[in-house]
Amino acid sequence: MSKTILIVEDEQVLRESLAGLLAGEGYEVIQAGDGKEAYEVILNRPVDLVLSDVRMPEMDGMALLSHLKKSIPETPVIMVTAYGTVDSAVSAMRSGAWDYLLKPVQLEDLLVKIERALEFEEMSRDQRVITDQLAAESAFHNLVSEAPSMLSLFEQVRKLSAVTSNVLLVGESGTGKELFARAIHYNGVTRKKPFVAVNCGAIPDTLIESELFGHRRGAFTGAIRDKTGYFEAATGGTLFLDEISTLPKGIQSSLLRVLEEQVVIPVGDTRPRPINVRVIAASNQDLEKMVREDAFREDLLYRLNVVKLTLPPLRQRKGDIPLLVHHFIDKFTGEMNKPALGITNGAMRALLNHGWRGNVRELENVIERAVIFAEGRTIGVRDLPFGDGELEDDVGEDLKEALRQFERQHIIYSLRRHDYDKGETAKHLGIGISSLYRKLEELSIPKNIGTEEPSDEA
Repeated sequence: MSKTILIVEDEQVLRESLAGLLAGEGYEVIQAGDGKEAYEVILNRPVDLVLSDVRMPEMDGMALLSHLKKSIPETPVIMVTAYGTVDSAVSAMRSGAWDYLLKPVQLEDLLVKIERALEFEEMSRDQRVITDQLAAESAFHNLVSEAPSMLSLFEQVRKLSAVTSNVLLVGESGTGKELFARAIHYNGVTRKKPFVAVNCGAIPDTLIESELFGHRRGAFTGAIRDKTGYFEAATGGTLFLDEISTLPKGIQSSLLRVLEEQVVIPVGDTRPRPINVRVIAASNQDLEKMVREDAFREDLLYRLNVVKLTLPPLRQRKGDIPLLVHHFIDKFTGEMNKPALGITNGAMRALLNHGWRGNVRELENVIERAVIFAEGRTIGVRDLPFGDGELEDDVGEDLKEALRQFERQHIIYSLRRHDYDKGETAKHLGIGISSLYRKLEELSIPKNIGTEEPSDEA
């Protein structure tokens, strides 16, 4: 199905010439002599792209752009301007225009920009279809913890979701930095905008500038077409830069300029392209130490470190392990369509004793593996990759508290599975009803859980 382009131009000869060229390329073309006429068109029929002059009678291009951003905000608009009025075109881009062209319009340049804008619009439309799904997957409640240090971080996430300030996330590998970044993005003002995640350490040094900022066709060998960089792809939303410490010093300088000026210049181009992006950077390295060693730019660190969140390793919050274990069991039994599983005390002790160098990511992988190998029965020590050798009789004071938390969560989990029927729950646990009530009191579990205070279920 051909795309529909609306051409808005008061010079009839130029307008009809452009219309003929685009029609020859297979586009359906609608013409309007000024902004007022164009606005009437878009009120009565859909268009895929608007190509508009800046200076026109009745309603000029800037006024039309303002109306378009309110009525059809996702439709790309390309502004056409004379050489001496480039400033107005840049101003239009800051107001939401996709791109601009200089008169006299070059056909090749026109076609490239239209094709790129339509491709981006199509990608954006697909993205809008899955936005709610992504938001659900990244919902705030998926940040699971009862540790005071983590609950404090959750409160900071709520506050950061309401603004677009840059954020620096630091912590060991596997502590959930990308999950925190997604929670910040999807639970606030940017939730309907793009979230683009980039692993800086996975991109070769020779390509990282092109990947981040884009390039023009012919900029280097292999650049057979224009490429939109990650910054432009994330405009209006969030760019998550993981492993920021791996960026070469030269790219650090370019990144600093982009953050200061809010524009990017694609490789092989000379014209700045305005952007509006919140950057969330993450690192498992000590960036302050890298600054002292002249391996990381201090001024770039200041730009990234508007707000800093330090994520604690799992070994410092072992009381969360039982909670996370049940969370991941529920997740993977649902995904694999397996029966609901429990976990033996021995297996839980093994999990509590483990060092968790890979943090929450390692725990998630261990539970996924356990759900697979348990094949519908209760998860035991034999289903874990580390085995009996790590079990100890003396688990230490902090682990005793963790075991207390495990017992608490296990009872809550059993109550939930039996629809909060305390008789059935006691029977399942192998204890009397009076013993269950005593446990509810000892472990500070509300006796009316599941009715007045359901928040303790999770």
